[in-house]
Amino acid sequence: MTPVLTAEQINEFLEREFPQVHSQGRIFEVINVASGTATLRFTPNEMHLRPGGTVSGPAMFALADVGAYVTLLAHIGPVAMAVTANMNINFLSRPDPVPLDGVGRVLKIGKRLSVIEIAIERVDTRELIAHATATYSQPAR
Repeated sequence: MTPVLTAEQINEFLEREFPQVHSQGRIFEVINVASGTATLRFTPNEMHLRPGGTVSGPAMFALADVGAYVTLLAHIGPVAMAVTANMNINFLSRPDPVPLDGVGRVLKIGKRLSVIEIAIERVDTRELIAHATATYSQPAR
């Protein structure tokens, strides 16, 4: 599956069409796009931590959701109205407040629904922190 957008093009699209993604600071950056995959880097700040000094579940859910979105965009192009239809996430281990990657992998791109898998990993050790699957609804092409 050949990508149609580069990491730089997706970052520019998010800046232009979805600036809300940066409302808590520049915490998300697409760092890689390849055949069937895309990687979104998340650098948590103080507002993403919960008591005990760990990255919160909602912050990781956001990483999975935005990671699925950019993986889909990388392979179908700049479609602003692709929206989450369903998402499931399993939290596997306690994440320290370190940068995390959401590594998205396309499972299926359909005419109206697409399914993306997201592995949330520590950047430094590549330890799997969480695993998610997302179904996205997109306008007919």
